[in-house]
Amino acid sequence: MSQKLKLTRSESLYKESQDLIPGGMMGIRRPYNFVTGEYPIFFESGQGGWVLDADGNRFMDMLCAYGPIIIGHREGEIDDAVIGQIRGKGFCLSLVQEVQNTLAKTLRDLIPSCQKCVFVKTGSDATTTAVRIARAFTDRVKVLRCGYHGWHDWCVEVKGGIPVKFYEDVTEFHYNDLAQVEDLMKKSGSEVAAIIVTPVGHPLAHEVELPKPGYLQGLKTLAERHGAVLIFDEIRSGFRVNLGGAQKEFGVTPHLSVFGKAMANGYEISAVVGRADIMDMLVQKAFLSSTFFPNSLAQVAALATIRMLQRDRVLEVIRQRGQAFAAKVRRICADSGIACTFSGEPWMPYITFDRDAKGLYKKLRPEFYTQLIRRGVFLQPFHHGYIAFRHTEKDLDFAAGMIAEAFEETKKNILK
Repeated sequence: MSQKLKLTRSESLYKESQDLIPGGMMGIRRPYNFVTGEYPIFFESGQGGWVLDADGNRFMDMLCAYGPIIIGHREGEIDDAVIGQIRGKGFCLSLVQEVQNTLAKTLRDLIPSCQKCVFVKTGSDATTTAVRIARAFTDRVKVLRCGYHGWHDWCVEVKGGIPVKFYEDVTEFHYNDLAQVEDLMKKSGSEVAAIIVTPVGHPLAHEVELPKPGYLQGLKTLAERHGAVLIFDEIRSGFRVNLGGAQKEFGVTPHLSVFGKAMANGYEISAVVGRADIMDMLVQKAFLSSTFFPNSLAQVAALATIRMLQRDRVLEVIRQRGQAFAAKVRRICADSGIACTFSGEPWMPYITFDRDAKGLYKKLRPEFYTQLIRRGVFLQPFHHGYIAFRHTEKDLDFAAGMIAEAFEETKKNILK
């Protein structure tokens, strides 16, 4: 039986942090999003596909910083390029640097929807910019949305501190339910500025879904029929599902799309890309500016990351390893005798527990993830994981073995 982790230092730092920072750290990284008392709260370092916590516990990192780590932690080639920019040219200047154009041309070569682009910092920056552009282009206000699109007023799930008028024109729809969108567009299509959707469905604490045949094309057809802008939120799927995004993988080109996370292997950058005439709303009609958006370090990191993705066939390797890992874990899930589902193959692995009338899944989930963290595999109970390039076949075999052990211990403790 695996023992409870020593978390003394982590818990001490957490106690200190609560006196300094509201909640100790920002929302999704707070302890209640894991298993309280079982998961580390502070990490010390990362290397390759593994991380070390503040108490010296070592874990295979399958959360990958919630997605940005596509290659691995502390990648020398990427970090060296950034250090070279710092020492050789600087990065925070009053005017933009040439690397902006180089990265923009690179994205245009890779992403089907990219005729022009702008660089911002976070996924929330990018989705909000895309919605602003769409509203300026159409002179409309209403937005139909599906998926998590960040923390800004128009889309954040927790409404505290936000006036109703900031989101009253935003309507949510369910992933893969084209009929629902058809009905919404029949009712108010002439007022809809944008339909924004994650092309791969990844609702919180639910299975990862791929688009049904015709779903994404159906959304585009509806958008164009009613004069709305179709936006793909590729913050998670971009530079992971395909170098050209899920739009390239599934063969549907939106009018606008947003990319981030894996684009720079952890450096803070995101991009809004799209059709030139729509993007040109930012020339005069819509405003976008920030002191730090043009900073070049993350742009340099993005170029170095993309070079590695192309040269080393990173996404092909991740796909192959992810498929092999999924096949093993599916068998383990089936053999466990526990009502659970594996989804997200091959990019975003996730084990969820099937909901039941008695609420047994609410006991199975924390017990399983407790057993998994004790065995050195870092995954999140309420969020899908990721596979990085530095996760070797041996690493993934280790993770699969620990998943099998965690299921066995869960059965003993919950289903006895």
